[in-house]
Amino acid sequence: MSNHRRRPAGERPDFQYIPREPRRHRYLEEDDDEVGYTAPPDDDLVTTGRHAVVYDEPYFDEPHHDERHVDEPHYEEPHLEEPQRHEPHRDYAEPRYEPRYEQPSDIESVYEDGYGPRSYGDARAYREPPADDHPFVDDHVDDPDDAQVYPDDGYDRPQPDVAFAEAETQIISAIPEEIPPSAIPEEIPPTRAAARTQARRRKQARGRARRGKVFGVLAAATVLIVLVGVVFVGGKLFFGGSDAPADYAGPGGPEVVVQVHPGDTAEEIATTLADRDVVASGSAFFNAAVQSNAMNSVQPGFYSLATQIPADDAVQELVDPASRVGQMIISEGRQLHDTTDVQTGAKKKGIYTLISEASCLGDAGQQKCISYDDLNAAGAGDLTALGVPDWAKDSVAGVPDRDRQLEGLIAAGSWDFDPTAGPAAILQRLVSESSASYEKTGILTAGNQVGLTPYKMLVAASLVEREAMPDDFSKVARVILNRLAVNQALQFDSTVNYALDTTELATTDADRAQVTPWNTYASPGLPATPISSPSIGALQAVEQPAPGDWIYFVTIDAKGTTLFTKSYDEHLANIDQALNNGILNSGR
Repeated sequence: MSNHRRRPAGERPDFQYIPREPRRHRYLEEDDDEVGYTAPPDDDLVTTGRHAVVYDEPYFDEPHHDERHVDEPHYEEPHLEEPQRHEPHRDYAEPRYEPRYEQPSDIESVYEDGYGPRSYGDARAYREPPADDHPFVDDHVDDPDDAQVYPDDGYDRPQPDVAFAEAETQIISAIPEEIPPSAIPEEIPPTRAAARTQARRRKQARGRARRGKVFGVLAAATVLIVLVGVVFVGGKLFFGGSDAPADYAGPGGPEVVVQVHPGDTAEEIATTLADRDVVASGSAFFNAAVQSNAMNSVQPGFYSLATQIPADDAVQELVDPASRVGQMIISEGRQLHDTTDVQTGAKKKGIYTLISEASCLGDAGQQKCISYDDLNAAGAGDLTALGVPDWAKDSVAGVPDRDRQLEGLIAAGSWDFDPTAGPAAILQRLVSESSASYEKTGILTAGNQVGLTPYKMLVAASLVEREAMPDDFSKVARVILNRLAVNQALQFDSTVNYALDTTELATTDADRAQVTPWNTYASPGLPATPISSPSIGALQAVEQPAPGDWIYFVTIDAKGTTLFTKSYDEHLANIDQALNNGILNSGR
């Protein structure tokens, strides 16, 4: 019985379907012999298009059908590129046909009415035929919308290799090499559901396009509005206008001291100046500042500026070096009080003098400064109010001369302070910040390695600073520690000079004979206080002295060459060398 004219379920009854391309699953002609076939379980059912085909595990070594020969036209089994199965050959008396098998390139969806791209009349279900075959031109799809891929119908479709390599019930149908025009099927008009789906999708696409254009226009308009606002506001700020920031016209009032902190921006400086009434508004100063390249040279510190002046004038005063106040540099080895060079009579300014000069405010001839005497008196005051650290308080409290109790507690370096503050407040700031810098070197714990308290380490560092060049710091520190270890007098000329407030490379016998708490010729051990402000390098040298057994050292030339030795006889020879070079001649 032939099933060729059976109509698939769901097709239109009034339409005649004529095949025009070979299908993977076709029925035999009416006069063909039927092939025995047993349906597999439902879970092995795979659908392709509208026909269900079952795929079982292939067994290539076992034939499933008996080969038979009949006196009918002969069919030749096509050669498949995928793993091949050899179906039984059948001979027929009809003309010879060569069937063509094309594997689907993609698994495509079906339309809502059940007709997918593999329906009759749709060439998209097949691959392009080989060059030596007769290609078929599909003239059904003349509208691009008709070529859309529709949602999946929910059926599992076999992959091409499974469809051809594992199909044991494949039934082969032949198609003539040349199809007469009369055999070409008519186009299958889409069902109403498919047409509605196509129309809905086209409408949605047009809606998305319109919305994209609208959003693009709105975004461009927003950017334009923002740019116009920035230009409008910026123009008013920088070029003035009815809403220009408030500004003073001058001529200016009394001076005030303002501080520029490290890391301050132009906006922060503008706010500070407005708060101190230097300018009428921070905006006015900011607009003037951003137009001055000199603002880049402004450094952290204190500045004396007139009040109620135009913003442009405030910028000019701020960048003027003469406006900076409360700034000083303390060199290494400087002591609190002024000293006099014995040979030349030149004065060397002490720390109190440097503070006094940096505190001056006002125009030349009318300046007001904190006096040297006021600072010296303040330095002899309460230790806690002066910021003396806890690790130094006990030793400082026992200093025999109260005027010298802060010696060494103000570190060498560059300093800024508010000159409008009182003498005690200024000293408290300097001592507190110096203590913090000393503690960063490890002074609180390093003394355990050398047998000195933190304060005595500071004293030893001041001796190193005054007695040696930086290259010899660690060696001189070792000499100090070695002498202290054997309870030998240090005998440093620098300690003699300190008590006399003088500077001299070589002291006289009379000077060395004067007994003071600082003279290490007359007293064993370290002096009562540091004799200067040591550098951080000198302090680190005491914390980590060079290894050696030296007991003596002496500088032998003007270049600063220093010789170290453990032998006293060698030391005496080195002294003679220094005398010959004129180094140890006091000139008195």
